[in-house]
Amino acid sequence: MADKLFVIAIGGTGMRCLEAFVHLCAIGMFDNEEIEVLTLDTDQANGNKGRVEQLIELYNRIKSNETSNIDGGEPNVDTFFSAKINLHRFFTNYTDQSRKTYRLLSSMQNVTSEQKRDNEDLANLFLDADTVQVFDLSHGYRAQTHLGSMLMYHGFVEAATHYAKDKNSAAVEEVELADFLTLLSQAGSQARVFVFGSVFGGTGASSIPVIPTALKEAVDILGQTALDLTKTKFGSTLLTEYFTFTAPDDQMKKEQHIVADANNFALNSQAALQFYQGDPTVKQVYRRLYHIGWPLQSENVSDGSLETVTGGAEQKNQCHVVELMCACAAYDFFTIDETQLGDTGHEAEYLYRVVPFSGNNFDFSGNDFVGAQGDVFMNKLGAMFSLSHVILAKHEAAFGRQGIKGLLDRFRKQNINDYNALTNEQAAEIDKYFKLFAYDIDNMGNLIPGWIYQINASAGSGKFMFRPDAFPDRSGIKNVDPGNIFVDERHKWDKSIISNRYDHFIDKIVADGRCQPKEKQKVNTVKERFLAHIYNGITIAQKFNV
Repeated sequence: MADKLFVIAIGGTGMRCLEAFVHLCAIGMFDNEEIEVLTLDTDQANGNKGRVEQLIELYNRIKSNETSNIDGGEPNVDTFFSAKINLHRFFTNYTDQSRKTYRLLSSMQNVTSEQKRDNEDLANLFLDADTVQVFDLSHGYRAQTHLGSMLMYHGFVEAATHYAKDKNSAAVEEVELADFLTLLSQAGSQARVFVFGSVFGGTGASSIPVIPTALKEAVDILGQTALDLTKTKFGSTLLTEYFTFTAPDDQMKKEQHIVADANNFALNSQAALQFYQGDPTVKQVYRRLYHIGWPLQSENVSDGSLETVTGGAEQKNQCHVVELMCACAAYDFFTIDETQLGDTGHEAEYLYRVVPFSGNNFDFSGNDFVGAQGDVFMNKLGAMFSLSHVILAKHEAAFGRQGIKGLLDRFRKQNINDYNALTNEQAAEIDKYFKLFAYDIDNMGNLIPGWIYQINASAGSGKFMFRPDAFPDRSGIKNVDPGNIFVDERHKWDKSIISNRYDHFIDKIVADGRCQPKEKQKVNTVKERFLAHIYNGITIAQKFNV
C-alpha cells in the first residue's frame, strides 16, 4: 500500500515553500497522488498565506470539471496538474480583544489573589513582562520561540477540545483541523508528513519541535485511532535566514513592544539548530531533516520601504529559489523508498545538497533540485514554462487577449476539434494560472513577474537551467521563442525552413498521433485531455530521454 501524503506549512516562510510545492504539483512532479495540505499560522490575514491558499483554490478549479462544483478533480499521471490537493486551513485565533496578548490569554478567573499572583510570578520568570507578554499575537510570535512553542501546542489542544465538545458550534478552522487530523489518524503508519517552516523566525521555528506531539494529543482528544509517532513518518525543512527587511526603529519597538529584527536572524538560526540537535522529539520522531540555507547576501524584502511590516495582508514577499529547494526536499521525502527513511528509534538524518558555485554565483541544474530525477524535473518545468510563453506571449493572454482560446483556434485549423467544449470561464482560469506562474502585464504596460520569474531573479546572475532570454522584459515578451528556453541546445524544438519553432510545433507535433492522450494518463474531462495533449506534444518536442 502506498503511503498517504500530508503537508503542513507553518508561518510566512512555510507558506512560500508551499507555494513552490503547489507549482511542483502543477508541472506534474506528484503523479497519481492525493495530498492533504494544512496551512498553519497565527496570522490569519498574512499575505503569503492568502496568496498560496488562493493559488490552491485556482489549482482546484482547473482540476474540477464543473465551475459550480469545485471538487479538485481526480489524480492523473504524466501530465500537468496531476496531483489532487485538498486544502485545510487552521489558525490560532488571537483577534478577540480578550486573546490579543499572552497576558490576556493567561489571566485567571475565579481564583484567589494568591493563585493569581503565583500565576503572574511564573509567567514573569520565563517571559518578559514588558515586551513578550504584551505584544499583539495576531501577527505571529515575532521570533519568540519559547512563547510560540507553548502557544502553538495549546492552540491544537484547544481547537480539538472545542470540536470534541460540540461539533456543531465549532469554528470553521477547528472543523478543517479536525478533518485533517482524522485523515492523518486513518493513514496511521502509512502517513508521510512533511513540515515547511523556517528556523530563524517565530512561528515556524517554534512549531517544528512540537507539531508531532501536538498532532498526537489532538487526535487523542478527538477520540480517533491513536497516532503512533514511532511509525508515522515525519520530515521537515530546517530553512535558515535568506532574506532581510527594514529594521524596526525605536518608536515602533515602543509601540509594538517587541518586533522581529532581521539583524538577529543568523543568531536565531544557530540557536534553533543547537536546540533541535538535542531535542528528543526532533531527534527521534523526524526521519529526515533537510538543512537549507543561502550563503549569498540576503535579499531585502522591504522593497525600499522604511516601515517594518510585522504581518497581515501587507506581508507578501517575493519568491526565492531556496523555497523551491524546500519544495524539492518534500519531493525527495515523499518519493524515497521506505527502507531509506530509517527505522523506529534511530535519530533523524540530516541532509543537504551542494550546488556548484563560482564567481559568487550558483550554476543550477535539474539534478541540484531533485538528484537523479533532474531530467524529469527539467522536462516538466520546461514544458510548463514553454506553454506559459505560448499562452501569454504568442496568444497574448498577458495582454488581455485570447490565451487558451487562441491556442484552441490553432488546434481547430489542424482539424483537432476534441476540445471545443472548453468554456470561456475554464480557459480564463487556465490563463490566470500561467500569469501567476510566469508573468502578466498590468494596465500601465508594466511586466508583473510571476513565480518562476521571481525564482530566476533570486538565483542571481548564475545559470538557472534556462537561457537568460527565456526571461524577457516587457519589450521582448512578444518576440520570445517558447521552443528555445533551455541552456542545453539539444532540447530546442525543431523548426523548418518556412516556419518558426512554434508554428512547426503546431503543424507537425501537435497533429502527431503520439500526442493523443493515453489511457495511462487517467485523463477524462475535456480540460484534462487538452492539457495532456499539450503536455505530450511539448515533451516530444523537448527531446528529453525520460
